[in-house]
Amino acid sequence: MKSFIMWFLLISSILFTWQIYAVSGEDAVDYSKFSKQLAKELQQDISKLEELEDEDSFYDKDVDYSSFSARVTDRDKTSNIIKISSENRNIKFFRAGDEVLFNIASMKDREKCEGHVRSVEDKYFVIFVKDLIPCWGKSEYFRRGTVLVIKSFRLAERVREASIYRGVLLKRKKSFFEQLNNVNHFIWSYNQQKVKVAAEYDREIMKIRKKKQRALEELQLNKKDQIVLQKELIQRLDGIDEDLNFYRIDKDELTIDRWHLDHDLGLPVGKRPGKVKTTF
Repeated sequence: MKSFIMWFLLISSILFTWQIYAVSGEDAVDYSKFSKQLAKELQQDISKLEELEDEDSFYDKDVDYSSFSARVTDRDKTSNIIKISSENRNIKFFRAGDEVLFNIASMKDREKCEGHVRSVEDKYFVIFVKDLIPCWGKSEYFRRGTVLVIKSFRLAERVREASIYRGVLLKRKKSFFEQLNNVNHFIWSYNQQKVKVAAEYDREIMKIRKKKQRALEELQLNKKDQIVLQKELIQRLDGIDEDLNFYRIDKDELTIDRWHLDHDLGLPVGKRPGKVKTTF
């Protein structure tokens, strides 16, 4: 029962939020929990959401959802609080405070009584009736089991909103199924994709290995060329060293012809030394 009430309150709050959005045009709904495509659809005007003809919401525009029959199952001593059972499962969309109008099935010619919903249970709902005189009278005893014909325009509006939301949920379910299908496809084809990815990287590795081998071979050829060039340069350097030695200009100090050179230059010089005489 608690889970049903929580679910009912959740749906009601979402529908109420949508109604506010449709009237004010403000972004009052958190669309982050939906897919981008679904969020875009939810941001449309509620009149456009009603055009979800592809989704089966079980809503029939020709049916009057505001009117249904019910039966009194319990009441208090004053007959102001009445518990009503109904086979109409749409009563789950009632909320506390909703206005309902009703007649006694055998007294349809009388005016309708006005009541307000207090609580909702599975197949039951409780209403508060301020005055039963218009539809029942003063002196008659209000019996349990009395059949009522209930009219609620708010319930009809809620049913319409629920049908819209159901269409949206069906779209959301379809979107989730598509995502699940993609996930299942990935899981089932994991081994194939693993082999495919490994093959792609193996091809890349082979390309790199070939490129590495080609680079090493080019480096080896370059080394041989450099060795030949090294020998040639060494030979040329040796030849240049020989030529440099041959063409080197030396500066010699003249000692033997110094006396003659001084005479030629006009410098004062002494007498030429005589021959050395032997003493023996």
